[in-house]
Amino acid sequence: MNREQWTAVDHYFTDKLLEADSVLDTVLQENAAAGLPAIDVAPNQGKFLHLLARIQGARSILEIGTLGGYSTIWLARALPADGRLITLEYDPKHAEVAQSNITRAGLDQIVEVKVGLALDSLIQLHKENQGPFDLIFIDADKKGNPDYFQWALKLSRKGTVIITDNVVRSGQVVDETSTDPNIVGVRQFTDLVAEEKRVSGTVVQTVGSKGYDGFAIMLVTEEN
Repeated sequence: MNREQWTAVDHYFTDKLLEADSVLDTVLQENAAAGLPAIDVAPNQGKFLHLLARIQGARSILEIGTLGGYSTIWLARALPADGRLITLEYDPKHAEVAQSNITRAGLDQIVEVKVGLALDSLIQLHKENQGPFDLIFIDADKKGNPDYFQWALKLSRKGTVIITDNVVRSGQVVDETSTDPNIVGVRQFTDLVAEEKRVSGTVVQTVGSKGYDGFAIMLVTEEN
């Protein structure tokens, strides 16, 4: 088994189960043309996020890490017409590309892109009583995961679903001697989840066109 085969399997199921989508195809093309890193979720993973939001019955979503808006659009499409999604992006160029993609997708009345340090935006959201959110997707710099998780809890309610992407890191997460900030951040995040009595969580490992990784999914089981 290798990445080439994992990718072929991804394509097989994507071709079978996902309809052709010119809007999302254009998003990826625009992201590439703008020089954004090709680290968007895979199409089947985007559909997975979309289905989770629908299963949750989400009316409000918070996304930490926008990039070019690919996962943003998948999530926003799961919302009702009066739903809302706030997405946080540090890089102004990424945010500009994302806003253009979101507008092209006809979702600019539902989605708000906030530009700046995620922690600053999270503090402001809390001050403004913008929560609680029904679903929170964390997919930003991994060294920030511990802080993002703690703020996600503050912006949650009992029943909120929190998803954190890229937590397996090609298996490197088990290296307790690693000094890689991304590995350290994921391990610290995992310790926080393990110790937090207000959530029930697990991690699912994944292989596919994006390589070997995985996501954490948590349910907030108690009120703050």
